[in-house]
Amino acid sequence: MSKLRILVLTSSTGGGHDARAEAFAEWCFQLYRHDVDVRIEQMLEASSLFYRSGVNLYNWIQKKSPWLHKIFFAVVEGLSLLNRRSVTFGHSYYEKVLLDYRPHLILSVHDCLNRGYFQLARRLLGADRVRCATYCGEFSGGWGYSRNWVEPTVDRYFARTPTARDYAVKLGVPAEYTRVRGYLMRPRAHLEHIPPGERARYRTKELGLRPDLFTVFLATGGNGAHNHFELLPALLRHADRCQAIIICGRNKQAYNDLIHWRANHPEFNCHIEAYSEIMHLLMQASDAIVTRGGTTTCAKALCFECPIIFNAFGGIMPQESLTWKFFHNGADSPKIETAGEFDDIITRWLFDPASYGRARKRFLQLRYDEDPTLLIDELVGLANDVARVELGRRPFPPPNGHQIRLVPDVPPARG
Repeated sequence: MSKLRILVLTSSTGGGHDARAEAFAEWCFQLYRHDVDVRIEQMLEASSLFYRSGVNLYNWIQKKSPWLHKIFFAVVEGLSLLNRRSVTFGHSYYEKVLLDYRPHLILSVHDCLNRGYFQLARRLLGADRVRCATYCGEFSGGWGYSRNWVEPTVDRYFARTPTARDYAVKLGVPAEYTRVRGYLMRPRAHLEHIPPGERARYRTKELGLRPDLFTVFLATGGNGAHNHFELLPALLRHADRCQAIIICGRNKQAYNDLIHWRANHPEFNCHIEAYSEIMHLLMQASDAIVTRGGTTTCAKALCFECPIIFNAFGGIMPQESLTWKFFHNGADSPKIETAGEFDDIITRWLFDPASYGRARKRFLQLRYDEDPTLLIDELVGLANDVARVELGRRPFPPPNGHQIRLVPDVPPARG
């Protein structure tokens, strides 16, 4: 039986690109099962030592010196010239993948994997045998929106917001080929919801927290860049009024240090995880999240109604500035560069709940609801323009779709 084949191009600069690639693959299996074959390639790292070194440098900058990324970003923009018509670095590896796999659709979820990559695919496979699409996760346009996102010959360009779509059109994407599709999260994030009446019990039963305290989520990206120890003293001062959910990403040392910190501060309630697969639930259990401007985390926070305090310690990276601009202009979301600024915001929200209520209301005005299967069906349909295979489409949500339900308290059996 012939299958529809989709090649997804991504890279681990931060965690958002990979998260979207993995979400797309899971959606295809959720809806189409074995009729759609998705192959994810870490194309930058796998194809070239030059690119692999660049990815490692990017992640080092994100963890250690975000301000340096202004220089790094300017250099990376030069790839828009190098890859104008074909792939310069990593050409042979990419060519081998194309000829071995022969995809019906190439989906790029990374800015550096559009220009040149689409043209080379059409030359090798035939313009009538492959379609090319981009999913760009940026929230707005301007400085920080890479020109590498924009390849004018793309067959479909998906933007996260109308503002970002308009900027892509300004840079050369034909307007008729653009679509606005905001969320690209895993299916379980759309299935697992904590009902309002269960939120307090979820905090208690699943996280070991108090049900009634203001809960702050200290988040980090997958590589574990964080400022948790600068922020915790402000929360500790108000241990009778607030508590924290803390994640560490793949930073094992941060996790170890936080476990030690918690043991020495028994007066403060906190739940600590390393790399978390339940961000969507932790956000639903929180009143606010402190995070850098990563697009995936911020999109989830918006979806799950968790107001953002933007972490700008060490400066804001150019791509993060696009996210910050969207939420600052649209909801006046606060930004912190020092522990003192964080202390001021938390103190104000704790002692003047109405000010937090106003901030939350502004934040929620940016929210929107959409059918999460629309984007997937459009991409699969684009691929099937070439493949022409018979697909079996499953319903979503499936019959066993569920909300999070806690096991009720059961009194102990008598003697």
